[in-house]
Amino acid sequence: MAFIDYYQILGIKKSATAKEIKKAYRKLARKYHPDLNPDNKEAEKMFKEINEANEVLSNTENRKKYDKYVKDWKHGEEYKKAQQQQQSQHQRYSSENQGYSEQDFSDYFSSMFGGARTSANQGHRKFKGQDFNAELHLNLKDVYETHKQVLTVNNSKIRLTIPAGVENGQVIKIKGKGGIGINGGPNGDLYINFSIKNHTQFKREGNNLYSVIDLDLYTAILGGEMTIDTFNGKVKLKIAPETPNGTKVKLKGKGFPVYKKDNQFGDLIITYLIKIPAKLSDKEKELFSELKKIR
Repeated sequence: MAFIDYYQILGIKKSATAKEIKKAYRKLARKYHPDLNPDNKEAEKMFKEINEANEVLSNTENRKKYDKYVKDWKHGEEYKKAQQQQQSQHQRYSSENQGYSEQDFSDYFSSMFGGARTSANQGHRKFKGQDFNAELHLNLKDVYETHKQVLTVNNSKIRLTIPAGVENGQVIKIKGKGGIGINGGPNGDLYINFSIKNHTQFKREGNNLYSVIDLDLYTAILGGEMTIDTFNGKVKLKIAPETPNGTKVKLKGKGFPVYKKDNQFGDLIITYLIKIPAKLSDKEKELFSELKKIR
């Protein structure tokens, strides 16, 4: 009978901790559990191998025995004792663990450990259901205010409250809305990844918004007033005389809502871009020439 690498079956290193063994086992057991893979012989085989590997590696004494002899396990005195005790252990196992027969273990396991299970009733252990992942596509305007939306995930409708201020790429977990638990275990969770498109004139960075505003040369030089767009309306700005190109103005509280912070907003930062007049009339050229001479 061939040597079986239990570490390879669970996809872990020989130096794996008990916690890492437990995590690897649970992940694979969920994946290949018969309840999730009906009539799948390959999955059933994998499930048996995973359980057998866990029987050995999750038990301190069995793991020490396995690590000590490895491929030379047949020559170990411990295994001779195990073989002598095999019959009685088989009988005890059969009476204590209904629904998981000794045939579910390999000949290698039976010879090495006498066919006895080291943990109670693995076949009926509770497992958390599978986690689901979904991607929700929204526009930037959709997440400026908190709103409700109904999603359909695996033919189930889920009412979701989307808080204002959600960011592109943000993931939100909805507990218990994933796959159904196995053997009475808890349901999995639903993870929603937000994909937010920006079709506005504003650039968003965190809670702040940025916008470039064209400013005519004359207003930039002489000063004045202009009305600009913010994300949720218009405001009137005063332009100081002799405003340089690239001047930035911060409008406090006119940015984007802060995620899950009621009545808190970022800022809107305006950058002035001075536009040089084109297609000047002869009179305008004459006036600019006079200004040039004065300067």
